[in-house]
Amino acid sequence: MKPKHLLAAVAATVMGISSAVAEEWNMPVPYSDAVFHTKNIRQFADDVTAATNGDLTIKVHSAGSLFKHPEIKNAVRSGQVPVGEFLLSRLGNENAVFAVDTLPFLASNYDAASKLWVASRPKVEELLDKQGLQVLFSVPWPPQGLYTKKDVETVEDLKGLSFRAYNAGTETLAKKVGMAPTQVESPDIPQAFATGRVQAMITSPSTGVSSKAWDFLTNYYDTQAWLPKNIVVINKKSFRRLDKATQDAVMAAASAAEKRGWEMSMAETDAKTQTLRDNGVTVSAPSGQLTQELQAIGDEMVADWMESAGDDGRAVIKAYR
Repeated sequence: MKPKHLLAAVAATVMGISSAVAEEWNMPVPYSDAVFHTKNIRQFADDVTAATNGDLTIKVHSAGSLFKHPEIKNAVRSGQVPVGEFLLSRLGNENAVFAVDTLPFLASNYDAASKLWVASRPKVEELLDKQGLQVLFSVPWPPQGLYTKKDVETVEDLKGLSFRAYNAGTETLAKKVGMAPTQVESPDIPQAFATGRVQAMITSPSTGVSSKAWDFLTNYYDTQAWLPKNIVVINKKSFRRLDKATQDAVMAAASAAEKRGWEMSMAETDAKTQTLRDNGVTVSAPSGQLTQELQAIGDEMVADWMESAGDDGRAVIKAYR
């Protein structure tokens, strides 16, 4: 074979091998493309593609279009998809440790939330590892505030309202306040308010803006109750099938995504709170009485949580404090 033909054959072989090993992963995420978590994940996917020269690409399916939010964790666990994102506290019914970041007023600013993640991450990783899942990164939502369709000065003003819940912690909070919790996913918030299914919620400025809260409510109280986190996990078997260089690329992209995501979350808080104001929502600090009453409920919830979480929970709180 002539040298130039030999080179052509070698090149064709290499290209064939490359195309054979190139892989595309589907990644379900629960939030829309407008949400900063999804933007951050799309950048993560782009970083993986660039770092692996296209040997691994990740196709992001936003807004629950591939799997609905409650289905994502088990879809990754079962190997239906290799990687996915979900709200960590949704797993609180499996183990109380997963819901530590939703305990009201335990960690109500970014520094505290970061410290809590450092304290809780080893146990979260241990629990998910037993389910065949590996943690890639986690990013918090902005501090959670109270949205209502009327002025609220005390806890008494909230009693009897139907309340949008999205995990066990928000259900518990609603019941302790005297509200009626109703599970509503983020994309369904506008319809839930419009139909009267819910009348109040605690969520981030981000979700308030993405759901155009000004169309169906009037007030936002900046309670800064907690900073819940989304988590991105990967199926361990899928990860092990990658070669070492690709594994390293995924982990490096994940580390960058976590750092970038926290910075995006901080910027999001100010920007989206201002957007609420600009669209006519009354943004204010909670009254002193409401703050004290909610803090007291939060203290009760932390005490109850430590009982249910047992030694693992107490170890996390000890490490945090």
